[in-house]
Amino acid sequence: MKLEVPKRRLGAEAKLGIGVFGTSFALFVLRFLVPRPVAMSNNGDGGRVLCGAGITWKGLPEAFVHLAYTPAAGAPPCRPTYLLTQSWFADLAVGIGRLIGLPGTLSLVVLGLLSSVVAAAAIAAIVLGLPYSRRVRLAVAAGLVLVVADSAFFGYFAAVLGEGAAFLGLLLIVGGLLLTAREGRWSYAGMAVTFAGGVLAVNAKVQTLTILPILALAVFLVRPGALRGPKRWAAAVLVVGALGAVTLAAQQSVEPARAPDGTYSEFPGDDSREINVFNSVFLNIVDGKHDTQADLAALGLPPSFAQYAGNGWWHPHPATMDPLYARYRGQLTRENVVAYFASHPGRTLEVLNRAATDQLTARPDYLGSFDQEAGFAPHAQEYRVPVVSWLTGLLSPLGLFALAPIWLFVLVRAWTQRRGALGVVLAFLFAVSLTQFGAAALGDGIEGIKHQSVALFTILLALVLAVLPQSRSSEPRWGRNSSVGGPSSAWTRFAGGFGQNGGTSSSTNTSSPAKPTRKIVDDDASL
Repeated sequence: MKLEVPKRRLGAEAKLGIGVFGTSFALFVLRFLVPRPVAMSNNGDGGRVLCGAGITWKGLPEAFVHLAYTPAAGAPPCRPTYLLTQSWFADLAVGIGRLIGLPGTLSLVVLGLLSSVVAAAAIAAIVLGLPYSRRVRLAVAAGLVLVVADSAFFGYFAAVLGEGAAFLGLLLIVGGLLLTAREGRWSYAGMAVTFAGGVLAVNAKVQTLTILPILALAVFLVRPGALRGPKRWAAAVLVVGALGAVTLAAQQSVEPARAPDGTYSEFPGDDSREINVFNSVFLNIVDGKHDTQADLAALGLPPSFAQYAGNGWWHPHPATMDPLYARYRGQLTRENVVAYFASHPGRTLEVLNRAATDQLTARPDYLGSFDQEAGFAPHAQEYRVPVVSWLTGLLSPLGLFALAPIWLFVLVRAWTQRRGALGVVLAFLFAVSLTQFGAAALGDGIEGIKHQSVALFTILLALVLAVLPQSRSSEPRWGRNSSVGGPSSAWTRFAGGFGQNGGTSSSTNTSSPAKPTRKIVDDDASL
């Protein structure tokens, strides 16, 4: 006999989500504003985010935070040439500022509060998407709050830097993928959240465009709890297609950027490609600490360029000032750098090990947390929630000897959880962290700690979820056919690999005598 469960389960889920959101947001607000607002200072690239919000700002790296950015009187709106989704949050914050009497001003306090709302909502989505008991899910929420609120990451939410939007997008993606595997309207909500998070994360900066193919694969591997057969694949195609279309439109919405050679960029990042390769060559390879002449010969550069070893693009004495630079400029290509690293595995491992140390260091020391009126020294940083970054900092001297075991642990847990959406999420986070690590390590030799922040944030999210036990039948399941006896659900229908059909139905379970089971009607479908 089928017994309908009262609507209180739906109410309990709603209360859990609202409670997690409200508590997380309250903690973020306290962490952000008490006793004074904290943010992250401009490293010199903040003009790009400000330009996307219509504010023209010319400035060098700053030791203090500007809590408000106001355009000069009569200045025309800035026309962005570089897409960062943090600009979208900044533009929305400017709009909110107009409503509270700050016309045309970007308030970092408003920006930080706006980001805190999104972060809290994303954590609530993750909690609601997990197929575990309330106690376990609350423990996960606490772990996620510790990561998001950590001093290494939280300041980016109230900053004119691109990393904050990447963090928010990744949180939303995780919540969206987990919700997609639930039954009823939860599944459709999960697809929408995945799409929104994907747009934010993929377009956060040029470096994060590589997230797109990884996310597309994850979307196809997660089984929507509300759909079966061709409809499942049609929904995945719709989400991935919409994500690709919006990304293409967003990338084309900005003006072509002018490259150092005077040409205009055709693709995202083209304007900074030469700069990145130049820094990789003269900071990672021709660094003055190895056989400089041999390295120059391997790259096809003249011996006289040895005088520029260790001098990056913005150094007072770079190779760009040399009369021979125009002649050998063609050697400074990504293909040449990749060929060098491929033929010099020892040097490659050395660069990767240094990048692992940078990643675990977590926080660059030149990005200040306070405005000048707060009375702190230049570049002073806050340590209100330093738990996670303190732990990674202890491991940082070990480099790859610490980071590689973390990768291995997450990868193993992704495999053991492969029968459910959680396994797909762990595999997604692992792949994103690994690719972001490689891109930042080998593609640009400058600001290594900051450029590794997305990779670190991603692997820490994975660690919080990787410690979860294997989902068991006694834990809450989001399936129309779920029962106390343990029939298959949307969470257990993956067999041979990620997203493959499998599981054991109650009709084939002969290992124990038949017992009456209480069917649970999917009350989530009525959400």
